Amino acid sequence: MTDPLERIAAALDRLAPPPPASDDPQAHPAYVWRDGALAAARAFTPLPLDLLIRVDRQRDALVENLRRLAAGAAAQDVLLWGARGTGKSALVKAAIGAVQGEGGAIALVEVAALDTLPQLFALLAPVPRAFALFLDDLGIDLPAEARMLRSLLEGGAEARPDNVRLLVTANRRHLVVRDIAEQDGAINPRDSIDDQLALADRFGL
Repeated sequence: MTDPLERIAAALDRLAPPPPASDDPQAHPAYVWRDGALAAARAFTPLPLDLLIRVDRQRDALVENLRRLAAGAAAQDVLLWGARGTGKSALVKAAIGAVQGEGGAIALVEVAALDTLPQLFALLAPVPRAFALFLDDLGIDLPAEARMLRSLLEGGAEARPDNVRLLVTANRRHLVVRDIAEQDGAINPRDSIDDQLALADRFGL
């Protein structure tokens, strides 16, 4: 007779949908990472770089960094911060498109949740292609998320592989949402603010 636990496990397997299959990570210019699977972006139409004005310094630094990543050279994680609507996301996509247009083996991957990054790293690490993981409009409101991001940037146990870098946009330089109650309870509120800004300092660019 079949063990009752085995029957229960088999029934649960039948009820649970199989995990979605990922698209070929070398076949598309951009992807969306969702529900544990890599899906080709339905529409990736980056603007020409020359349409983005008054961001020459940021544009040049970002494009050069992505060129290095695509070439397998040392590259930095990137934080672009500024007011909403200033074109940060458009700049990221335009820079990726420009490097791809030069023949660079690089893809953009849009990511919504920090806690899924280690799984994505494991998927992308063996792929002979560079990946810029795009976290748009990031704001961290949980201490665990801040610790995870700091570990990823500092090269902890779940650090990103050499062919992967993070591209983060935010509306402010301190990524951790400021909790006024926590500030009031801190021994030194200034130290708490400094800790928040220190996370931004972990980005090389």
